[in-house]
Amino acid sequence: MKTLIDPDLALAPGLAAIRAQFSVPTGFSPEVLAAAEAAAARPLSEHADRTDMPFVTLDPASSTDLDQAFTIERSGNDLVLRYAIADVAWFVDDGGAIDIEAWKRGTTLYLPDGKASLYPPVLSEKAASLLPKGPRAAVIFTVRVGPDGTSLLDGAERAVIRNRAKLAYDSVQAADLPPDFAAFSVRMAEAEARRGASRVDPPQQEVEAVAGGGYRLTFAPRLASEDSNAALSLATNLAVATALQEHHTGLFRVMAGPDDRAVARLRQMARGLGLTWPDALALTAFEPTLDAADPAQAAFMVALRRAGSGASYMPYHERVVPWHAAMAATYAHATAPLRRLADRYVVQAALAIANGQAVPDVVTQAFETLPPVMARADAIGGRIDRAVIDLAEAVMLHGREGEVFPAVIVDADDRGAHIQLRDLAVLASAKVTGRPGDVVDVRLVKADVEARTLGFEAA
Repeated sequence: MKTLIDPDLALAPGLAAIRAQFSVPTGFSPEVLAAAEAAAARPLSEHADRTDMPFVTLDPASSTDLDQAFTIERSGNDLVLRYAIADVAWFVDDGGAIDIEAWKRGTTLYLPDGKASLYPPVLSEKAASLLPKGPRAAVIFTVRVGPDGTSLLDGAERAVIRNRAKLAYDSVQAADLPPDFAAFSVRMAEAEARRGASRVDPPQQEVEAVAGGGYRLTFAPRLASEDSNAALSLATNLAVATALQEHHTGLFRVMAGPDDRAVARLRQMARGLGLTWPDALALTAFEPTLDAADPAQAAFMVALRRAGSGASYMPYHERVVPWHAAMAATYAHATAPLRRLADRYVVQAALAIANGQAVPDVVTQAFETLPPVMARADAIGGRIDRAVIDLAEAVMLHGREGEVFPAVIVDADDRGAHIQLRDLAVLASAKVTGRPGDVVDVRLVKADVEARTLGFEAA
């Protein structure tokens, strides 16, 4: 899971070790910083003036790398989203120092104590970020969403915008948002249900101090504002993907769904967690009923996220329909160019297509070479995420050796079992026997903070 909140810095020593282990960048070379300073001062000479449009942003309160701003209006029965995406390509020269460094990194890496940005902060958190102060460079995607939730790319342009308000998930009010913001989210959700999409967004994990000493790891439910905001990116990414596919170009996000064996394990786990999943109900129909505010259901959502084969990137190929099982659609990443290298090129391709222009050769070539670069970056990010969670679990349980915990077997083989504690947000290996879905009691025998490992045995 990419987000873990650690307000009391209980993880600080362990996080330093993780940064060293995975060689997390600590900054940028003088050459890259100098290029970024020069790029930040570049005049916006090819951008239309759209500062009269009432754009706002909606993000975590502390975010400064703002990729997206939006406004929504009605057009007959359609809802028209104008989605302004940070125009990173305007500031980054192909083959220049900033570009070369971005290809080495691939993505921004996030840890509870800070991030290692894809681009220097003078760009990612200032000149290229869609912050409220001053006019900002953007590519505005006009996305038309019909009553059935189908989204189409209706135009794209380079423009100068002004962000009227930096809104935060935990404090935003309905009056702060466009009048049709909620209706837009409903349309997208209903369309997902009709497609049979199985997109799952598990809650954040938090490290909380416990009275009397120690820590615990809990799930913090997603806010409704987060889900509604995600609908804007979803609509845009779907519309861009359709446009790219129709023009025989692009880079797509693809993912296979859980196989029959994985679904069977999930059913057993659901029974062990006490969840009601009727035999006749498909996984795609069961997922929308899950409530992240319930610890057992939140734990199941995490297991579900891990049950698939994982997403990857694929360039356009003739007679191949790129498919993302969780979205139940052809899908692309276009809305986070400050944080993902691939998005910069997808935005450029969509901008060209929308204006009847040829996709630049450098973009087409990048589509072929980006998949392994993004795969490596995603893998490193995933390993860091797992290491952070392992650290949090060890910190939380250190000092509780000898205690017995109820658990559910998630998976098992001849080497032991993988368990989910029923009352804590912990997944771990254990020396127990049984089948997936069995409820067992396990005793904690080790919680090694330095090694980030836990040891459980049958109680």
